[in-house]
Amino acid sequence: MIRVLHAALLLAGSSLAFLAGDDTAKDAKTGTPDPQMKAVLDQLAELGPKPIETLTPQEAREQPGPADAVKALLKKQNKSTAPEPVGAVKDITWPGPGGNLPARVYTPKGDGPFPVLVYFHGGGWVIADIDAYDASCRALCNAAGCVVVSAEYRRAPEHPFPAAADDALAAYEYVLGHAKNLNGDPKKVAVGGESAGGNLAAVTCLRARDKGVVAPVHQLLVYPVTDTNFDTPSYTTYADAKPLNRAMMKWFFAHYVGNRLSGPHPYAVPLNAPDLRRLPPATVITAEIDPLRDDGKRYADKLKAAGVEVDYTNYDGVTHEFFGMGAVVDKAKEAVGKAAEGLKKGFGKE
Repeated sequence: MIRVLHAALLLAGSSLAFLAGDDTAKDAKTGTPDPQMKAVLDQLAELGPKPIETLTPQEAREQPGPADAVKALLKKQNKSTAPEPVGAVKDITWPGPGGNLPARVYTPKGDGPFPVLVYFHGGGWVIADIDAYDASCRALCNAAGCVVVSAEYRRAPEHPFPAAADDALAAYEYVLGHAKNLNGDPKKVAVGGESAGGNLAAVTCLRARDKGVVAPVHQLLVYPVTDTNFDTPSYTTYADAKPLNRAMMKWFFAHYVGNRLSGPHPYAVPLNAPDLRRLPPATVITAEIDPLRDDGKRYADKLKAAGVEVDYTNYDGVTHEFFGMGAVVDKAKEAVGKAAEGLKKGFGKE
């Protein structure tokens, strides 16, 4: 079990920055959503979600989110809301450290065994579930030609850090041991995720290395949470952005780690890992209009400095959560394509 301490510095932010002289500030600008992204944001506003940071966790989990906005927009555009078809979808349970947890297995068309991606959903470790990230998993299944195992994990504050991190590593180890039963290749298993899920994917790679577990062949990090510095240029420029803002991130971290850390443990805040050597190649994707943009960029830079192969791409004109919006946002399709390129390379399929 990870040794945890007290948390006074966690939400302080500025003292925790990686490389205070980082040139990210030169890139900071006030972004304007492109027309497709703006349509989603306008639709989300029409659904009337309350500010997450003003709610209890249970109330926050009941709010409409970006996936709901996409579905509502498709209806408004007289387009089908049916999910992107894949070869097969099956719900399973797997034995997590704290008990059985659900997972959803997406299998591409054709004959296996296929490479496998273990995927962790976003939601700040507090809200959302595998249903909310169904579109991302279907798109990756088809684009990368892999089985996607979307693994649920215990959520805070009922199950604070390190519960989610423990579950993520356990899910990866479970898939390694059961890949054949999922029509997957146990020698070609990658990890990935969005936002808090990107954090868990990065942490899983760190913990696998530290424990001597077989390393994932690739890590896909989509606007990952990697730091607790709430004063980066992107946090400052997009402090009031939608659908994610600075106040929400402080709320998420408060529920996830609470007063359990005096300094950010690298298994909660991977940018603070002292050594990023010997980690899997990474594809890092960020969005321009996102407080977390600099989290992803800084982690990509630190991975590169440690000798890790990294493909980093930032998409202009889009916001946090755009990745799973391929049905209505063209840049989401581009980003999924970029993600698939990295995964295929990791799988040895390029």
